[in-house]
Amino acid sequence: MLAVCAVAVIYLMSVSHAAPLACEYLLRPLNELDHHHLEGRWAMIAGSLSELPLIEHLRLRDSATAKFSSTSETNVSFRRTMSLNNTCSYKSFNISLEGSTFTFDNGRVNTTFIQTSCDDCILLSFDVKSGTRRHFYLYSRRRQLEQREIEEFRAQVECVNMPPPVVMDPTKELCPEEKTQGLVHSVHLGAESQEW
Repeated sequence: MLAVCAVAVIYLMSVSHAAPLACEYLLRPLNELDHHHLEGRWAMIAGSLSELPLIEHLRLRDSATAKFSSTSETNVSFRRTMSLNNTCSYKSFNISLEGSTFTFDNGRVNTTFIQTSCDDCILLSFDVKSGTRRHFYLYSRRRQLEQREIEEFRAQVECVNMPPPVVMDPTKELCPEEKTQGLVHSVHLGAESQEW
């Protein structure tokens, strides 16, 4: 009987240590960021946020993209677009890359590139307002990923104790490329006139 208890205790100890090690592996920051790989437009595949009301807002989005354009070796233009109710919102930031991280919005948002097994994906962890809120977004060059790639992202989200991710509908239209360099403006899809 004592042997059975000892085996059970050893098993439980190994299982309890396996989860943190797996999470440590899944949440590794990107070692080296390839600027050429980063360049261009990325479609949001899925995301999770630490605050439930914001998760509901994410569910309402039709689509979202991120676009990176290098202006120098470390300076990059980062543009986000979101489509909600057939209206596109655009926002641009100039960022400085430091290894696998960057900061923007006057230092309020610290962003880290996290490793992923998906070759044409980037995984961004946004810590907002000194870590009081966290956003975790998976982007890809493709609009739809394989199930194993989504499952890896679900495991990563679980590791940071966030709600299950919202997976974007790949059939929803992406916002058109931004034609002006304005910092923030909106376009109503399908409308004759555009509101800037």
